[in-house]
Amino acid sequence: MKIVINGIHANLRFSAAHMIPCHEFCGGIHGHSYHVDVQVEGERSGEFGFVVDFKKVKELTRDICKKLDHKLLIPLNNNEIKFKKLEESIEFSIREKEYKIPAEDCTLLPLKSTSAEDMAEYFTEKLYSSLKTDEAESNTRIKSVQVCVNEGIGQGAYFERLD
Repeated sequence: MKIVINGIHANLRFSAAHMIPCHEFCGGIHGHSYHVDVQVEGERSGEFGFVVDFKKVKELTRDICKKLDHKLLIPLNNNEIKFKKLEESIEFSIREKEYKIPAEDCTLLPLKSTSAEDMAEYFTEKLYSSLKTDEAESNTRIKSVQVCVNEGIGQGAYFERLD
């Protein structure tokens, strides 16, 4: 059995700026109004026969979205980004371009990129980890978690984590 949550209708959204260093078109800072779709597959169990409680999945997804909302998303593991400072301001360079941004306006992510593909993997791994932690308590049997991070309507990337 699979549950499906549509990010637009469930209000699983965030707005953020990012860049894809050295990309011809996406190399400059630009933003998106993202929405996040989630699918969880597993066995029905527990008192109510749920795969997993929709409310729990939405709460966990919204928590991730809140950390990214209205921030500049910066990948920490990108070889093109040379960090100079990571405290009260985030200072870095990408080739000849220099950046200095207040730390409270940024979210540093343990990723190579902030592409839709890498963001989908990030969301999936975080959500999967949280749901598996809850699994023992709620007696659920999750087989897979799939997340699509959409940069706009009709344009997103899926990542699936299998048990």
